[in-house]
Amino acid sequence: MWRNKQALIPYLLLVAALAGGILWYESNQVPRLGQVVSTGQADVGGPFRLTDQSGKTVSDSDFRGRYMLVYFGYSFCPDVCPTTLAIMGQALDKLGADGKRITPVFITIDPERDTPKVLGDYMKAFGPDFIGLTGSAEAIKDIEKKYRVYAVKKPIDPADPKHGYGMDHSSVIYLMGPDGRMIAFYDEAIRADDLAKDLKAKI
Repeated sequence: MWRNKQALIPYLLLVAALAGGILWYESNQVPRLGQVVSTGQADVGGPFRLTDQSGKTVSDSDFRGRYMLVYFGYSFCPDVCPTTLAIMGQALDKLGADGKRITPVFITIDPERDTPKVLGDYMKAFGPDFIGLTGSAEAIKDIEKKYRVYAVKKPIDPADPKHGYGMDHSSVIYLMGPDGRMIAFYDEAIRADDLAKDLKAKI
């Protein structure tokens, strides 16, 4: 009898581990690919003071009264960033006149290379309404923290430490309300049609 109980212990531990993993997943609201995640009054966002692609100083208060669709990335990104920005642009186009109520904002995580001029050229690929923001390393780290963004420099070419690197980073689209609070967030795998549909329902 005792030996049978001992044999059950590994299986009981496995069940407990699986249950714990499910509870962790649900409590942290980890989005599945392409999923829309509504978050209520999550503590994401906050004051910032950055520079746009024209060299003008911009703060969070300049966007009050307008919705923002915010994405963090970098212009040297080979795939995920341009794809996600294109999806944002397509979704806003699908909204027609309602799309003008939302300002698409790209915030660099690579201020060393993403100067206002570089961002100005980069934003042209996605539409005339896109705003690119950069700033000092300290200012970018501050806004990353406020938006809970993960961003880490990864060397690619040891012979060129200044330019030979990429960035590992989280890839999330944030919908911020006219009051500066987050309404929802979306992962980068969301389709333009689905994004447009959810934005229309929320603005």
